[in-house]
Amino acid sequence: MKTMIDIYDLLKRFGIYIYTGDRLGDLKLIEDEVKELYKTRLLESNDYQTAMLIIRQEERRVKTGK
Repeated sequence: MKTMIDIYDLLKRFGIYIYTGDRLGDLKLIEDEVKELYKTRLLESNDYQTAMLIIRQEERRVKTGK
């Protein structure tokens, strides 16, 4: 897992599709879903950590406009 596309693909495997039109809002929902998948043990620890890192990097990128 290296990009947001990989995270979207991960969520799709579980039937989760997120698009509200608000990029930061989408990222928060994605973060919540990834946390839930980890809590229910559907996601391994290393995948969870990698996904959270990518999501936070994307949030910073969106907030700074880069």
